[in-house]
Amino acid sequence: MTVIAAPDKTGSGFPLGFDTILDPSPLQYLDEHGALSGALRDDVPELDPKELLATWRAMVIGRRFDVQATTMVRQGRLAVYPSSFGQEACEIGAILALRPTDWFFPTYRDCVSMVTRGIDPVQTLTLLRGDWHCGYDSQVWRTAPQCTPLATQAPHAAGLALAAKLAGDDTVALAFCGDGGTSEGDFHEALNFAAVYQAPAIFFVQNNQYAISVPLAKQTHAAALAHKAVGYGMAGVRVDGNDVIAVRRVVAEAAERARRGQGPTLIEAVTYRMQAHTNADDATRYRDESEVEYWKVRDPLARLETYLRAAGLLGEDVVAEANQAAEDLANDMRSRLGEEPEVDHRDLFRHVYAEPTPQLLEQAAALQAELDAEADAESEAAR
Repeated sequence: MTVIAAPDKTGSGFPLGFDTILDPSPLQYLDEHGALSGALRDDVPELDPKELLATWRAMVIGRRFDVQATTMVRQGRLAVYPSSFGQEACEIGAILALRPTDWFFPTYRDCVSMVTRGIDPVQTLTLLRGDWHCGYDSQVWRTAPQCTPLATQAPHAAGLALAAKLAGDDTVALAFCGDGGTSEGDFHEALNFAAVYQAPAIFFVQNNQYAISVPLAKQTHAAALAHKAVGYGMAGVRVDGNDVIAVRRVVAEAAERARRGQGPTLIEAVTYRMQAHTNADDATRYRDESEVEYWKVRDPLARLETYLRAAGLLGEDVVAEANQAAEDLANDMRSRLGEEPEVDHRDLFRHVYAEPTPQLLEQAAALQAELDAEADAESEAAR
């Protein structure tokens, strides 16, 4: 278990317990068989059955959303879709640990998190459909637009967190990132800034073992990404990213630390990208099927379901209701995303500047003239 305390410095300048924080074993409550982890069995907090069932239900719906979105890419209804199949413990556990007033900074792979937060599925997928905006009101949902460039959302989260601290709010900013993003300069700058100013931020790295085709071993030689927290002087935790109970608890504790003024936390969630990077990727070119099979038995949804059934908490009526809710969501996605969107070419020029520049007005006029000419030509041909 890796739990790195906030720097409590001795005269040497090193955090206390330096030798113990380098244990790379991830924090875990449920093992791959859905049983309470032996090392932590006596330390498990009181588990609320209603909370566990609500978490499982959200995972069922999130996975069905993911499968449906993947299908709609193949049908040409989405331009691209980066799947998070198999990463539901991260996508859902972390979000359920937040308050509605907290801010979330997602990557392009985090649609399931956004749907779990309550954002309309079609609005969630608007950007990936090829639209010019993110589809939802970021202020209403306290969810920033999805970022495709790696780690660029991390400095945004650090800045918002500091602004909240200066304003006296108890808002926490949660930024998602992949293991590949930890090699970016934006990641370093965000964590260093947040640590220096003790900003109430959480940097949640979904270590799914690959950045497109680049394996983790090419990203870092460190035993764990969570150990980077030591260099920044912040708290760090390595958690089993397929154990939703552990993920939720770790993020909740990091959020409470931040609200108490104890600064940011780096969380590394060890998980696996079950699908290809996107629909444009062929994962068989760089990884072996035996590796995928190894992770299949560590599926986060099956793990929690096994635990709930063994505990006598998951009845068939509950399963039927969750599955029906998931199918209803998928049906709604098919129906609404099957409709051609209404496109207004003037949207290309709106919201670019508060006051349109002469060049922008010239471009808008040129496009309008071209469209008018096409319309006149079609009208003339129809006569």
